[in-house]
Amino acid sequence: MATKFFDHGRLERNVTLLGVLAFLVVTIGGIVEIAPLFWIDSTVEKVEGVRPYTPLELAGRNIYIREGCSGCHSQMIRPFRDETERYGHYSLAAESMYDHPFQWGSKRTGPDLARVGGRYSDEWHVQHMKDPRSVVPESIMPGYAFLADRELKAGDMAAHLTAMARVGVPYDKAAIAAANDDLKNQANADADTAALVKRYPKAQVRDFDGDPSRLTEMDALVAYLQMLGTLVDFEAAAPQEKAR
Repeated sequence: MATKFFDHGRLERNVTLLGVLAFLVVTIGGIVEIAPLFWIDSTVEKVEGVRPYTPLELAGRNIYIREGCSGCHSQMIRPFRDETERYGHYSLAAESMYDHPFQWGSKRTGPDLARVGGRYSDEWHVQHMKDPRSVVPESIMPGYAFLADRELKAGDMAAHLTAMARVGVPYDKAAIAAANDDLKNQANADADTAALVKRYPKAQVRDFDGDPSRLTEMDALVAYLQMLGTLVDFEAAAPQEKAR
C-alpha cells in the first residue's frame, strides 16, 4: 500500500503531494545541518592576534564596501604554492571571523589584498588611490582622488559597534563608549592613544593621508588597508601548524 502511495508516477502528477514531501525532505536536511551549530561554541578555531576592527578601520572597511572594491580584489589566499609565493601565507578562517559581511571576493581583476598591510607606505596608497597608473602603469583601476577631499562622516560609531556586538563581535562597553574618540585619535599622532592600543593590539596610530589638519575618507581606507594581514604572527604559528 505504501509503495503504491509513493509511486513515482503518482508523485509527479500530484503537485501538492510532491510539494509536501519535498518540503519534508528539505526540512529534515536543514535540521541535520543546522541543529548541531546550537551545541558548539564556534565553527571557527580562534587564532592568536585576531581582534575586532578599530572604529577607524571599520569606517575604512565601510568605504571599501561602498566603493565595491571586493568586485576586483579578493581577500582570500588559497593554500597553493603559486598563491602563497605571490601573496603570502594562505588565509585563515579566523581572520574573517569578525567580518560582517566577509570580503573574500570572487574575482581578481586586481591582486589579492589579504596581506597588503605594511607592503607599501601610506604615501604609496594615497597616490595609488588618486592616480593608480602613476605607481602601477599597467593598472586598469579607476581613480579615487575624491576620498582625500571628503571629510570622514562615519556617523555614530558607538551605535555601529553596538550593532556589531549584537552579531557576535566582542566589543565591550568601554570600547563602545570610546568609539567616536578612538576613531579620531587613531589618525592623530599627538593624541593620547594608550587606551586605544590596549583595546586594539597592533593598532597603527598616525596620520594616514598626509594631511594631519583633517580626518578624511582616505585616512580611514588607508588605515583599513594597512591593517590587513598584519594581526597574525605566521612565523610563530608555523611550528604549531606542523605539530597538528
